[in-house]
Formats: sequence, structure tokens, C-alpha cells
Amino acid sequence: MSKIQFKIMCTLTLLIAVVVTASGFLAERGLRERTTASIKLDLEHQARLFAQLVEGVGIGSANAERLQEITLDGSRSSDARITLIDSTGRVLADSEVPFREMGELANHADRPEVVEAMRQGLGYDMRRSDTLKRTLMYVALRVPAGDGRGDYGIVRLAVYLDQVDAAVANLRSELFAASGVGLLVAVGLSYVLSILSLRPIRELREVVSDIAEGKLGRRLGWESKDERGEIAASINRLARQLRDSADEALREKLQLEAVLKGMVEGVLVIDREGRVLIANPRAREMLSVWGDYEGRLVPEVVRSPEVDKALREASDSDGVVVREMVVQAEKRRVLLMHASGFPEANPRTGTVAVFHDVSDLRRVDEVRRDFIANASHELRTPLTSIQGFADTLASSNLSEEQRSQYLGTIVRNTQRMSGLIDDLLTLSRIESGVSALERTSLDALRVVETLVADFAPRFEEASIAVEVHADRVPACFADRDALEQILSNLLSNATRYSNPGSRVDIRIAERGGYVEIRVEDTGIGIPAEDLERIFERFYRVDAARSRALGSTGLGLSIVKHLVRALDGELHVESEPGKGSCFSFTLPIA
Repeated sequence: MSKIQFKIMCTLTLLIAVVVTASGFLAERGLRERTTASIKLDLEHQARLFAQLVEGVGIGSANAERLQEITLDGSRSSDARITLIDSTGRVLADSEVPFREMGELANHADRPEVVEAMRQGLGYDMRRSDTLKRTLMYVALRVPAGDGRGDYGIVRLAVYLDQVDAAVANLRSELFAASGVGLLVAVGLSYVLSILSLRPIRELREVVSDIAEGKLGRRLGWESKDERGEIAASINRLARQLRDSADEALREKLQLEAVLKGMVEGVLVIDREGRVLIANPRAREMLSVWGDYEGRLVPEVVRSPEVDKALREASDSDGVVVREMVVQAEKRRVLLMHASGFPEANPRTGTVAVFHDVSDLRRVDEVRRDFIANASHELRTPLTSIQGFADTLASSNLSEEQRSQYLGTIVRNTQRMSGLIDDLLTLSRIESGVSALERTSLDALRVVETLVADFAPRFEEASIAVEVHADRVPACFADRDALEQILSNLLSNATRYSNPGSRVDIRIAERGGYVEIRVEDTGIGIPAEDLERIFERFYRVDAARSRALGSTGLGLSIVKHLVRALDGELHVESEPGKGSCFSFTLPIA
């Protein structure tokens, strides 16, 4: 049983109990008043009849014995106590007192009913006898004494009100029984009524609770035209509005998530206390934020003091804070941050920061600067030699042997410049797509064997052993000149950076729908910190050795771009002192 049901039952039961008690009290009082009035009227009537009897005898002390007899007879016929009193208050006759004891009775002139009867002719009184412990009703009637002197006497009748008490007691017992039955019925009816009354409330509570929990499809099915119908209509309308608002909020949230997910910029939103509210996938990738981040402080999820400092500056600033910072997480990134507080909120309730990954731009800038510096250096060195030897030839008388030596130096530097410019032009054509590739079905093994034969004198001169390893592999789909240029650069590097007695292995195999060619050497190797930069233009691990061996520093850059143009992939593995392995793939024809 619910609390409200218990309260309803108690209230209804108490109400019925109060009504029954009040009704019983009023009924008892009314019964007592009606019965008393009836007895009073009956006594008055009997008193008048008895007065007619005593008028003929005369109320006086001379007739006392006769009056006593009449009184006894009248008492037996009326079932009432009859008392005759003279005008002085002396009792002359009494139906319940022997005649010989009449003189011992007290004077009745002070009795209320006697006093009223002497004054008005008729008097009433109702009082409890302390002697008899019973309640009596008295009716006194003034009558002429009949002695010829104009004197008067009092005829008083009294009856016990036991019948009134009995009737009231009987009524009270009946009322108690009826009250008990009524209360039992009231409890049952209140129980049924409370259930019927609370059923709509329970349904209302369930529907409102479901709506509060987000089950916005629940509705009240009350279709009455009373207050219940109005409540149901209001709640159903509220549920529809909440559902529409929730659907709209969900659509906006999904749209926001889709926008944030599709952005190449990282978006980070924090509240006034510096706790992360939103971090799109790009921001989590840039800042290496993984796992549960919502509601956590920025230093707990972003391991970068620079980012935290910039966000705090943006939170305290009225303008846009722009910072470029280096974040070292899973990998080194250069991030450009634009951060500002929410302008419509005062005080500020949060900050939004947008991160741009400018690592590639800064890398391109660095590569461009390095390219310009390296190209200038590479061109300046042979030009300086050419200019110096040319000036010497033009201003000095040299022997034929010196002239021939100087001219040879000029020719070598001219060839070096020519090769450098040719490589730059080749690289430029490949990057711009101007150099068209004529891809056909090629036997990679045959191309490799041809190039190995061409490089045989260089390998013999460098005391390097070469061996080709190949199974039966399908033909690849590539441009022959491009493939030869790739292999030429890789084999040239193998001879340049391998010490005498080293070994070069070329392996050709099929790997997942591609033809893979691996060029492995046991040369000097490449340090791990240089592996990411060896494909940049003019980048050399050992610049002095590369220039001494005639390297332009563009070979691996050309290899990278040619492999990409052939829809392949290029990989490098190396360990200093143990050698390097360059591998690339080409589509199967």
C-alpha cells in the first residue's frame, strides 16, 4: 500500500467517523429532547385532569386524609408521583409518602417548579435526586384551593426519566453498532476508492517518469472532456515538444559530430575550469589524447605545457590568441593554434581552440631552404673551379701538360654541373607530370640482369660481389626507362657506400599482387635519425664521401618520385655498420 493511498484511506475513515459521531450526538440529543417534551406534555395533561378531581374536594389541611386517598388512586392510574401542596409550601398529600409521615416533609415553597407555578400558574423542572440517584421531571399546576377564600394550591406530578435514558441508551447502542458497520464499510469503500482514485495518478507518474528518463514516446490515453483530459492533453503536448526538441538537439549534435569528424583541423573545447568538453578525432590525433577525456583537466589529457599555457591565456584574453608550438607526442608536430573564449558568455564559460597541423608546411619550408642552399652550394663548387682554372688559363703562360690538366678539371666540373642540371630537370618533370611514362608488361628479372651486367665493371673495381635471387615471377606493369633509372640509382648507391669485400643481393619475388624488388648491401648503413630525410633533394648522410664519389644528392629523390609515378611503394631498412635494404613494389601486368 502506498503512502498516499494510506493517507486517503485514513482521511476518508476519519471523515466518516466524525460524521457518524456528530450524527449520533445530534440524534441522541434530538431523541432526548423529543421524548422529554412528550413526557412533559403528558404530565401537564395528567396534572390538569387531576386538578379537576381535587378542586371538588378542596386543597386544605382539613381534607388532608381525603386528598391522600385521591393522590394514591391518581398515582396508580397515571404511574406518576403526585404531590399536593398548599399556598404556604406545606405538603398536604404525597403518593409515595405515608400520611403519618407527612409532617416530616420539608417545605416545598422553594422548589423551582413550585415557585414558577405560584408565579405563572404552571411550572417545570427536571433534576436528579441525590437520594434515589435517579432523574425526575416535575410539572406543577396552580389550582384554586376551593375553600371559598380565594386561596390556591399546587398539584405537582413527577415521573422518573428512566425511559428516556433507556431510549437514549438503546439509540446509542444502535448508533455504535451502525458506526462500527459504517466504519468497516467506509474502510472498504475508501480502499476501493483510493485504488480507483490513484490509478490515474499512478499512470500519470509512470508516464511522467518515462518522459523524464527519455522515453518520449509514452502518452496518456485519457480522452475524457474533464480535467483529466486536459491534463493528458497538456502532458502529451509537452512530451511531443520534448521529443521534437530532443530530435532537433540530436540532429544538431550529429551534424556537429559529422562536421568535427570531417575537419582536418583539430577542435578542442574546454569549460571555465579548464576541463575538456569536446575534442574531435583530429585534435585527439594531433595531441595524442586517447581514452576517456571528457570532464578531465587539460594537463591530464594533453601532455604539453605550451598548449595548457596558451589555452589559459586565451581563457583570460578578450581576443584571439594565436600560437605556434611544437608538440612531441607520438611524433613531432608543429601546430598553429587559434584560441578564444565564448564571446556571448559573461563571465566566460569556456574556450574553443582550433589546431592546424603545419608540420608539412614547415618541413616544406625547411626543405626549400635546404634545397636552395644545397643547390647553390652544389653549383657554386664546380663554377668556382671552372672560373678559377679558366682565369688561370687566360692569364698565365702554362705548359701543355698544365694546360691539359686544367682543361680536364674544367671538363669534369662541367660534366658534374651538366649531370646535376639533368637530374634536377628529370626530377622536375617527374613531379610536374610532364614526363609521360609508357608503361608496358616487363620482365623485371631480365631488366635487373641487364643492369647488373652493365654495372659489373664498377662492382669489380670496388671489389663488391653481386648476386641476383629470383623465383618465377609474373611480369610487372612499368616504364622500362623509369625502372632502369630506379635500379641504376640504387646500384650506384650500393657501390658508393659499400666498402671493398662487401656484398650486394638483389631479390625479386611476388608479394600480394605486386612484384617486389629488394636491393640489399652490407655497406656502411644509414643512421636511424637520417632515414626520414635521405629522400630529400641534396641530402647526404656523408656529404664529403658523396661529393668525392660524384653523387649529386638527387638519386634517391628521383627513385622515390619514379616509384610513386609507377603506383608502387618504396621502403628502406638500414643499420649502421651492417648495411641497407631498399625495396620497392610494382603492379603485376
